Amino acid sequence: IYSCCYLNRRLNQLSRHDPLWKRHCKKYWLFSEEEKARRNQGWRDIFISTYSDLGRYIQYYATLKKAWDDLEQYLGQWCPRMISSLKESVREEDLDAVEAQIRCKLPDDYRCSFRIHNGQKLVVPGLMGSMALSNHYRSEDLLDIDTAAGGFQQRLGLKQCLPLTFCIHTGLSQYMALESVEGRNKYEIFYQCPDQMALNPSAIVMFITGTSYLEWFTSYVNKVVTGGYPIIRDQIFRYVHDKDCVATTEDITVSVSTSFLPELSSVHPPHYFFTYRIRIEMSKDALPENICQLESRYWRITNAKGDVEEVQGPGVVGEFPVISPGKVYEYTSCTTFSTTSGYMEGYYTFHCLSNKDRFFNVTIPRFHMVCPAFKVSTA
Repeated sequence: IYSCCYLNRRLNQLSRHDPLWKRHCKKYWLFSEEEKARRNQGWRDIFISTYSDLGRYIQYYATLKKAWDDLEQYLGQWCPRMISSLKESVREEDLDAVEAQIRCKLPDDYRCSFRIHNGQKLVVPGLMGSMALSNHYRSEDLLDIDTAAGGFQQRLGLKQCLPLTFCIHTGLSQYMALESVEGRNKYEIFYQCPDQMALNPSAIVMFITGTSYLEWFTSYVNKVVTGGYPIIRDQIFRYVHDKDCVATTEDITVSVSTSFLPELSSVHPPHYFFTYRIRIEMSKDALPENICQLESRYWRITNAKGDVEEVQGPGVVGEFPVISPGKVYEYTSCTTFSTTSGYMEGYYTFHCLSNKDRFFNVTIPRFHMVCPAFKVSTA
C-alpha cells in the first residue's frame, strides 16, 4: 500500500512538471515561447485549455495551422490584398448548427480548418487560384461555412455534396462528397462536369481533385508557398511547371507550364481543354548584338492515340516579340485533345536584328498534358 501511494504521488508530481507539457504544446498546438509569455500561463495550463476547445482535432490541428500560417506569410509578401479577404475562425457551435441544417456530418479536418479561418469573402482574386485566357476568366474563392451550407446539394447527381469553392464569373465549384453515394467515395473532392450525351440531365462526370479536405488543402498550399504556382498580377495562377520542361538554344531559354480546365472540358463527347503558359528568356550575359525578334512558330501536337497535327504560322498570339539580354516574354495559349492526354513540341524561328539575313530556330521542349482522374456518376 505504501509503495502504491508513493508511486501515485510521484506520478502526480511528474504529470504537473511544466516542462513536460512544453513539447506537447509545440507539437499539437504550435505554441511558441512568445505566445506563452503573452498568455502568462504555464505549459500544462495552455495544453489543457486548448485541448478542452480543440481536442477533437488534435490529429489535424498542427498540420492545418501550419498550412494556414505558411499561406498567410506568403500572401503577405506576394498577394497582400488577399489577406483582407480571409475570415476569422468560426465557433464549434456554428459548425454544429450547420450539421443540423444540412443533416449531414462534416469531416473533422474540414471543421478544424474552419476553426482557424472561416474561408474568405466572395471577392476577386480568389484564394484557391485563378486562370485567364483571352476570352475566359476564372478565380475560385474558398467558401465560408454559411455560404457552403447554402449551396449544399441534395439533387440527383450531386446528392450530399458540399461546395468548397466558387467562381463568381463561371459558377464553377469544387465539391466534397459527405457520403459515399452515386459512385463517389466519402470526402472525395471534385469538379462536376455535365455528361452532354446523356438523356438524364443529372448525369455528371467528376474530375477528382482530392481524396480528403486535409490532403486537398495542404497540397494546394504547398504548391503555392513553394512557388509551384506563379503569381501574376497579384493573383495565384494554377499553372503547373515541370522542371524538366526547359530547353535552351544559344542564349534563349524556353520553359512551359500547363493547366487543365474542367469547365471547358467534356468526357462525353471527348473534349479535353488545356491551357499552357510559355516563358521565353534571353540570358542577361548575352551580347547586345544578339537582340532578335520572333518571326514564326511551328507545333507538332500528338494525342494519346499517336495522331499528329502540325501547325505553323507567324508570330505568337498575334505578336512578334523582340528579345534582348535579360528580357523575358511570356504568353498564354490553349489546345484541346480528343484523348485524356497528349503532348506538344516544336520551335520558334527568330531573326537577328543586327543581321537580318540570319535566321535561327529555338527549341520548344516537349510538354505533356494529362486530364485528372475522373468518374462517371451512377445517379
